[in-house]
This record gives sequence, C-alpha cells and structure tokens, in this order.
Amino acid sequence: MKGITRRNFRILCDFMEVRKFMVEIFEPGFRNGVPAPFLEYALSSDWMDLSYTHKYCIWEENEKIVAFVFYENPVSDTYFNLRPGYEELAEEMVAYAESSMPRKNGEHKLVIFEGQNAIMEAAKRAGYGKTGGYNEMAFHFNKPLEFPLPEGFHFVEPEKLDAGKIAECCWKGFDHEQQEGAWDGDSEAVRRTMLTPYATPLYSVAIENEQQEYVCFAGMWWTPENRLAYLEPLCTVPQYRRLGLASAALAELYRRMKPLGAAYMTGGGDAFYARIGFEPSIGWTFWEKKSL
Repeated sequence: MKGITRRNFRILCDFMEVRKFMVEIFEPGFRNGVPAPFLEYALSSDWMDLSYTHKYCIWEENEKIVAFVFYENPVSDTYFNLRPGYEELAEEMVAYAESSMPRKNGEHKLVIFEGQNAIMEAAKRAGYGKTGGYNEMAFHFNKPLEFPLPEGFHFVEPEKLDAGKIAECCWKGFDHEQQEGAWDGDSEAVRRTMLTPYATPLYSVAIENEQQEYVCFAGMWWTPENRLAYLEPLCTVPQYRRLGLASAALAELYRRMKPLGAAYMTGGGDAFYARIGFEPSIGWTFWEKKSL
C-alpha cells in the first residue's frame, strides 16, 4: 500500500508503541489480533525465547502502527495484528511470516483468529491450509460469577503478595515438580513479570492454606482501555485440585474487576471454564503449508 513503511521490531524501544496499537485495535474474540497483555506477559516471562524478537515486523503509516507480525511460544508460531482498514496488507504480512519468521525443526505455523478474514484468505492464497484449532472460553460480566472459598483457605491480601510463594505455586501448579523436581527457590522471573510497565499484580488472587502456603494463583492483567480482565496465569497445586479453589479465585477476580468496569475476562480451552459459566468466545485456528 502506498505510504506504508515496514521495519523490524526493536525490543528496547518499540514495545510501548506496539502496546498502544494493540489496545487501539482490540476487539473481543481477538478479531483484530491478540490483546496487549498477551505480548507483555510473554516478553517478561522466563519461558519465552527472546532470541528472534528482532524478526518481529511493524508496518506504519505516518509513524502510526497499522500492522504487526510476531511470535510467542513456540517461536515457530506466527501471530498477526492488523488495524481495520488496512486489510490489503494481509498478503504481505503472510509472505513476511513465511520468508522471515523463525522455524523450529523446519516447522512453521500461522495462528489466525476467527474474524481475521483477510489474513485467512491471504494464507489460503499462499498455499496454507487449516490444520486445527480450538475455542477459548471467556467470561462476560453481564452475569454473576459466584463460588465460595472452601473452609480452611483464605485469600491473600493484595498488598501482601509474595513473589517467592507465587513462583513456587506456579512451579507446582503447572506440574513442573512432578516432571523436573522440586522448585529451586528462584523467584526472579516472577518479580520481573510483576514489574513490567502495565502489569497489575495488585488485582491478582492468591489462595493460601492454613500452613501459609500458596495453593492456587490467578494472575490478572487489567486493561481498562478495553474493559479487559486478562487472566494469566491460573494454576492450582496438584494435591489441592478439585476442591473449588480455582472457581473461588475467578469469582474473587470477578468481585474485584466488575466495579472497575470490566466487561470481559479471558479464560482458556479447558472444560473447567465452561462448567463455571465461561462461554466459547475466541476461535483459534492453525494453518500450515503442506510439504511437497
């Protein structure tokens, strides 16, 4: 398109403008691409491979970002954020993803959300085919979310959240202890994430047992511009699962976020979310090019 320029992402100076762009184009269902906390959480996390972020690509018109191509995890999955009105860039974005974004073991996948029709059509024209997908649940705040906290547990006061206890809870809650051994005591990754520019850890929910151990944690990235309560992460320590703790944590998030004006809370693809009132809202689709 005439007047559009393209350049690579500079991690030390471009994040704030990219974040602003993501906030401006956000729509429920991720119809223009993922929301801003998706990228901020990834760039600050220890599970994220930052080796190829210089391959992220920005399209601009008069210094205003209109399109962005990037990866999260794994590096071989490419995402697209596109400002409405600039659909003619879709073909160039897909071509850039194929030619320049990283691959893993020779594999490359496009992640396209339902509603990103221009990107999908460009992928088809480039020879990609849909290979899978799933529907992520989200909660809409026009209805209540009420689940009691089981006896013997309590919510940690937000100002008393402990990064070390969060790190240990997440290590166990995502089954790393079973697969990789005991937590090593390192909490710096959690501290780094809590200090990103738009992190909102004071809205997160931690549930503690009578021994003052964190047994469930629900992270919250409040994005008021979009009325979005972005949930990441959510986990429960294995021996405390199926007690209703995660349901209680999300109900507490509801109570905290609704007075702030939240309209929409992300969830996940697990059936757990449907059971407590989340609804299918975000259609993920995966596209790959068949080998000749």
